Amino acid sequence: MGLNKHNFSILITTKNRCSDLIFTLNKIKYLIETEEVECVVFDDGSTDGTFEKVNKDFPGIKIFRNESSKGYLYCRNKMLNETQAEFAISLDDDAHFITQDPLNAIRKHFDENKNCGLIALRIFWGLDEPVEIISAEKSQRVKGFVGCGHVWRMSAWRDTPNYPEWFEFYGEEDFSAMQLFKRNWEVHYFPEVLINHRVNIKARKKNADYAIRLQRSLRAGWYLYFLFLPLKVIPRKMVYSIWMQLKLKVFKGDFKALKALFYALFNLIGSIPKIIKNKNRFTDKEFYEFRKLEDTRIYWQPEKK
Repeated sequence: MGLNKHNFSILITTKNRCSDLIFTLNKIKYLIETEEVECVVFDDGSTDGTFEKVNKDFPGIKIFRNESSKGYLYCRNKMLNETQAEFAISLDDDAHFITQDPLNAIRKHFDENKNCGLIALRIFWGLDEPVEIISAEKSQRVKGFVGCGHVWRMSAWRDTPNYPEWFEFYGEEDFSAMQLFKRNWEVHYFPEVLINHRVNIKARKKNADYAIRLQRSLRAGWYLYFLFLPLKVIPRKMVYSIWMQLKLKVFKGDFKALKALFYALFNLIGSIPKIIKNKNRFTDKEFYEFRKLEDTRIYWQPEKK
């Protein structure tokens, strides 16, 4: 999969969500049609006709396909490692830009902030676009970023390890954010550019995959503890994490959460060899400095008037 030189590459991984993907591609078509942008879609083994549909309706898009699924992170790593663009925009297949001229703003921010390795975009989570899109927030350095809408400076990507495919899903952005910190790159929250992530958060708990999502979220957090945190703080972090799951979920009758908790612990034990191989612990000073950073901006809501 060879990619030509462009200023921007929009990278989208998808699997069996053809309608979501086509909606997104139509929304960003005006960007894809500019000369400085390439759009790459990686179909991870879909069986719903995604590959054929994109090939037919969007001839300007480069689409690649795994015959059988190799995982979300495999696809993201492959696209990032092979693009020749200066900046790579990562979008989920159910996310699109609301801001109409995002590229110039993104480029300007990178040009003015040479230590910024990654831009975390402002994200509205909802099935419909917000009525009010203006934000008074200012750009600032933060701890991490969200997968559904961010932009890599590709020299920073090449300076850090790939996303850890053994995480499967959840936690890979925090992994990369901590690696960036260790390499003296900064993550900046950039509210000037707004993304609509078309997800109903409240409905997720009722979905059939709620327990597996919780399991993977828990274990990813624990993987990160053992990979990056000073050893002396890990026991307290682990006890607090487990206690909060018991207090807020299990003791209130959420027994799917109890199952997720046990499976996550088993996953952690089974991943000890990988953790030992990939650990990159903060010094006490680094941990102190990292903790002082502003928290990751995950959700944005319009101000109520």
